[in-house]
Amino acid sequence: MLSRRAFIESASLAGLASFVSPSELFPSESGQDAFMTSVSKAGDITLETIEAAETVAGLSFTAEERELMLEGLQRAVADYDAIRAVDLPNSVPPSIRFDLRYSGVSIPSLPARVPAAWQPSKDLERPSSDEALAYQTVPELAALLRSRKVTSMELTELYLARLKQYDPVLECVVSLTEERARRQAAAADAELDAGSWRGPLHGIPWGAKDLLDVEGYPTTWGAAPYQSRASGPDAEVVRRLDEAGAVLVAKLTLGALAMGDVWYGGRTNNPWNIERGSSGSSAGPGAAVAAGLVGFAIGSETLGSIVSPSTRNGVTGHRPTYGRVSRNGAMALSWTMDKLGPMCRSAAGCALVFDAIHGHDPGEPDTVTTGFDWPISRNVHDVRIGYLDGAFDREQDQAVLDQLSSAGHSLKPVSFPEIDPSPLILMLRVEAAAAFDHLTRSNRDDELVRQDAGAWPTSFRRARFVPAVEYVNASRVRTLLMREMTKLFEQVDVLVMPSFGNPGLSISNLTGHPCVTMPHHFAEVEDATVAERRNPQSITFLGGLYRDDLVLAVADAWQQSTDYHLRRPPIR
Repeated sequence: MLSRRAFIESASLAGLASFVSPSELFPSESGQDAFMTSVSKAGDITLETIEAAETVAGLSFTAEERELMLEGLQRAVADYDAIRAVDLPNSVPPSIRFDLRYSGVSIPSLPARVPAAWQPSKDLERPSSDEALAYQTVPELAALLRSRKVTSMELTELYLARLKQYDPVLECVVSLTEERARRQAAAADAELDAGSWRGPLHGIPWGAKDLLDVEGYPTTWGAAPYQSRASGPDAEVVRRLDEAGAVLVAKLTLGALAMGDVWYGGRTNNPWNIERGSSGSSAGPGAAVAAGLVGFAIGSETLGSIVSPSTRNGVTGHRPTYGRVSRNGAMALSWTMDKLGPMCRSAAGCALVFDAIHGHDPGEPDTVTTGFDWPISRNVHDVRIGYLDGAFDREQDQAVLDQLSSAGHSLKPVSFPEIDPSPLILMLRVEAAAAFDHLTRSNRDDELVRQDAGAWPTSFRRARFVPAVEYVNASRVRTLLMREMTKLFEQVDVLVMPSFGNPGLSISNLTGHPCVTMPHHFAEVEDATVAERRNPQSITFLGGLYRDDLVLAVADAWQQSTDYHLRRPPIR
């Protein structure tokens, strides 16, 4: 029987074999000896092994063709060993890149990044209770802080106390950053008292998904093998929020290696209905924002990890255009799909957080700087709004269209491209398997809590069977999908759609489009032991590439006509 390692190696037969001889590769005798030792380890690769691997790859070769391949495939094991011998930290990206310009959309040529023109209200009064204060939106907290009706230290102590009070129920905290937070809050108050205002986030406490490095605190990625992982320097997003004067109070949970809501410490629970998980993978940010434990949070999305927990927890999440927010210092899962974005109680709050974190980072070449018009200078009624044709069967979804129409918007039905995005998700699986290749080869994937057919360990192993040719061709089909989405957004500026039940989530994550997801219904829980429990549901506004300003503006305008984002969960 093949060992696990030998099995993985023989399953990699779709990799390219070397077309040069050992003497050309290794001119020294010792190099040839090392090569031949590696070849001897490949002895289990036989003609029968190749024939079996053909089935997995969906191919069929003749006996003569297998004979011609055999020696080269045996030699390829040496290539694999040479690659595996190189230390590849998760922070090292591949030399290939995902470029939105293949969609046909150019990066907007706009002036260098400037802060938003937003100004806080001077008339807002401090809420009568700390409970109400904890649930204020980012714009409201900014107004209270600037008018000095509340101090940053008061807010910091309030949120730290609530994190400690409710974490035993929600399991949403990996670590508190108390010392750092108090130091930042004191500095923010000193500046604000002196009349120095850095901007809307100055003095507001926030929480970071625990895939963002914060120097001096562990970054565990939610996974048992990394519980003691020491952080590097602050992630770029953390650094920018520090510059904006925000106060980091906690590192919040994520499902292990950014999947789901199950992590090494348990399951993060939903404050609206604690019998349900918080969904993931931005489970902690979703739960903490919904429960009023932080002013806002930073989450990440590769394939729904902001949209899904925003939906489950009844909060507002903004997934920015790919490449507009630096991922430097964040765990890599899929280099061509990962995105960082804010999770808040309102779309307006997301806009203010996004304004502080977007823009080019020299440490991540894929990032770009484009203008962010907030508040938008054009009339929101001039924004062309479309809706996903045939997707609004549910009453609560249709109500959103009715509200937009009543507000004076003319809505255009549109459809997604006919290209099925499902097969293209193999790109995510392959990139994730590469990012955590060492877990598979060391058997440490066995330490992850989830070990079912849909969990990462199984997905990583399955990815070893994806032929390299299919990965490249999936990328080419993805280019076609991007171009078709460009045609769609020539018709409309913003597209409204149910968050789930259609291919929009998969398509837009593959094509890099921005979206805002917000609560629009709270379904009663049958046979609930706590009468106030609800199951939040959401609507999603999808925008054109780099038009985060427009999608946030339309989402904000709709949200201001509702009160869904202002509701508070029972947390029990």
